[in-house]
Amino acid sequence: MSLVARALEAAAIATVVVGSARDIVEHCGVPRFLFTDFPLGNPCGRPWDEASQRDIADRAFDLVEQARGPRTTVVTPQVWSASSAWKEAYMQVGEHNRAALLAAGEARRAQQAAIKLGVAE
Repeated sequence: MSLVARALEAAAIATVVVGSARDIVEHCGVPRFLFTDFPLGNPCGRPWDEASQRDIADRAFDLVEQARGPRTTVVTPQVWSASSAWKEAYMQVGEHNRAALLAAGEARRAQQAAIKLGVAE
C-alpha cells in the first residue's frame, strides 16, 4: 500500500495511509500516515464500532488538509483496549494453540474449496 501511495502522489493525487505497522510504513516514506495502535488488519477501527471508525476516517481527511511537510505521521489517541496485554499475545503461535490454529486453517481451506466448486454458500 505504501508504494501505491507513493505512485499516486507522483501523479499529484494526495494520499493518506491508515495503518498499524508504523515501522514498515514510515520506512517506505509515505507522505501522510495515520497510525492506529491496533492489531494488524484493524487500522480503521474496532469491528462494528462505527464511532471509532468514523473518528479515524475524519482524522485521515484532516491529515490530507493539514499536513505541512513530507513524511507526516499522526498518531490517533484511540486504544484497542484498556489493557495493552493484547500486544503480548497477538498472533502468537505455540503449543497452547497450534492444534486449534491448524484446525481453523484446514476448515477455512475446505470452505474456500467448496466455494470454488459452487457447493457452499
